[in-house]
This record gives sequence, C-alpha cells and structure tokens, in this order.
Amino acid sequence: MDLKQLSARLGLSPTTVSRALNGYPEVSERTRERVIEAAKEVGYEPNVTARRLARGAVDAIGIVHPTGAGHLDDPRFLEVVNGLTERFSKAGIDLLIASARQKEEVATYKRLLQGRRVDGFIVHHTRRVDPRLDYLLECGAPFVAYGRTDTPDSYAWFDFDNALGSSLAVRRLQGFGHRRIAYMHAPLELHFAYQRYQGYLDAMHAAGLPVDPGLVVPAGFGRRGGYEAMKKLLDRAEGPTAVIVDNNLCGVGVLRCALDAGLEIGRQLSLIVYDGVPVDSVVTSVQVTSIEQPTSYDVGVQLAELMFGVLAGQPVQELQTLWSPRIAAGSSDGPISEH
Repeated sequence: MDLKQLSARLGLSPTTVSRALNGYPEVSERTRERVIEAAKEVGYEPNVTARRLARGAVDAIGIVHPTGAGHLDDPRFLEVVNGLTERFSKAGIDLLIASARQKEEVATYKRLLQGRRVDGFIVHHTRRVDPRLDYLLECGAPFVAYGRTDTPDSYAWFDFDNALGSSLAVRRLQGFGHRRIAYMHAPLELHFAYQRYQGYLDAMHAAGLPVDPGLVVPAGFGRRGGYEAMKKLLDRAEGPTAVIVDNNLCGVGVLRCALDAGLEIGRQLSLIVYDGVPVDSVVTSVQVTSIEQPTSYDVGVQLAELMFGVLAGQPVQELQTLWSPRIAAGSSDGPISEH
C-alpha cells in the first residue's frame, strides 16, 4: 500500500497523512495516532529515500559542538542530546553532532549546509554577539537557539530566566543573614553567564548588599577551575560567607576545595550551585542547594518541538520559549555560624 492508498482509506489528504507520519506539530495528536495506527494495521512503510527527495530534505538536524567547551562530560548536556534524539527519532529525523574549534565553527556550519548534510541546526551556548547565528540568519538556514543573544527577536529560541535564578539565590542567602556573597562564573561572553551575573549584581544592589570585586571570580566550566577559584577566595584575608556558582561542573570543584579546607558546608560556608552537583560526582556527602531547572531531557524535547515549528514555517515570534528556575533547598546553605 502506498501513501495515496493509505490516505484514501483514512479519508485524509496525502499531505496530512505524510505530516502525521513525520511528526509535524500542526497535526493534532488524535489525527497523528489515527494515522499511525492505520499505517501499522496495513503494514505501510514510507519510502524514506523518496520522501527525502520529495521534500528536498535529508531528515537530519545538526549540532556543532565547540571543542574544549567543557560540557561534553556534563550530564545535563548529554540529557539534552538524549531528549533531542528521542523526539527526532519519532519523526524519522537523525541528530548529527559535529565538533569544531571556536574559530572554525562558522566554516563548519557552511560545510554542513553546502554539503546538504542537515536540514537545520540546534545552536547551543549562545554568545551575547554570536557570529554563528548571524551566519545562519544571513543565509536563511533553519535553526533553534538554546539560549539568546543581545538581539533575540529575529529567531526561534529556548532559554531559562537566568537572571531570576541568581536573584533567587541572593535573596535566599540574604534571608540567612549573609552579606559577603561571592559569585563564580563561566565566560561572560556566553549569554547565559552574562544574564546570571547581571541577576546577581541587580539582586545584590536591590538588597543593599556590597559587591566586592574580589569576590567575583571567573571559574570556567570545569572542576579544576572551580577548585582553583575557591582556593583563591579562601586565601583572602576576608573571604565570603556564601558562594553562588553559575554552573554545576565548576560547582563540584568549589565544593571539593571547601571540604578539603575543612569547612563545614551549610554552617561555616553556604553554597548554592546552578543545576546542583551532578549525581555522578565523587562529592556525595553534601546535598547541595541548587538553582533548579526542568530536566535537560525535557529541554531537548522542547528544542525538538521548536525545530519542527521552524521547519513548518511558523513565525519565529511563536517559537520563543522562556522557562523559570526555582530554588531546590539542600543542606549546603543556612544561617551564618557564630563559630
């Protein structure tokens, strides 16, 4: 049985049946289930090659991963990939991951597009000014950004309210009586890091708390960077009573350093980490208070749904999604110890 015969059997147009089988979001779930069930009953198998030729598509979405970015070993990033892969696979779409040095990223996007290797891209770890997005907008290539830039109006994106997360952390620590609140951050050219830092600054100023430049420390993405940054803070004559860390891998190093220094976490030093400490971390003795976001698997699924919208030609203003974080209380923060 071919597509035309299946469509006639269902009383639907071939276009609707094709879109239902390919997971397009404009097809209702009820119709999609009906089409899939009928296809199973009659043993219909779409001709993948013919489908791709007819649509002028290769049924693959790309991610260009910058080498040395430090998050291929981040469980959250891998969970995003898992969510993307599973949702795309239901629509018969593959996820292609390529790697490139930062200076060669745009050239890699060009190569994948010109070689017709992908139909579009998921662009992650967006920068405040991002040449990757500039290139994709200029050439009209479909993409969804995981994160925003300083000019977020002209493309589809998914992001968290990063400033809100930092603000929630500052207000929680202020409520415990902390005034010397340190902040450790990833490179500030990354838009999420910049937003989180601005949220910290705004919340500190709003609370009337002093911002000591010596307590604002770049720490990168890795455990080692977090460890070394924390060591610098502990070497200060007047260190912090609390620390906020803007990414979880760095947070592992911060926690390890504080424990190695003999500090009682939650009493002698309070710690809040964006996304918490990875469950596979060797540091398991402390339940870290976190700025918690929905699971990265859900993020991957959401990014895939936005990609379907882009491919279907929906206006980008309808494909801009912002989720809010919350505080997940642990044992790593509390009132300042009197001892």
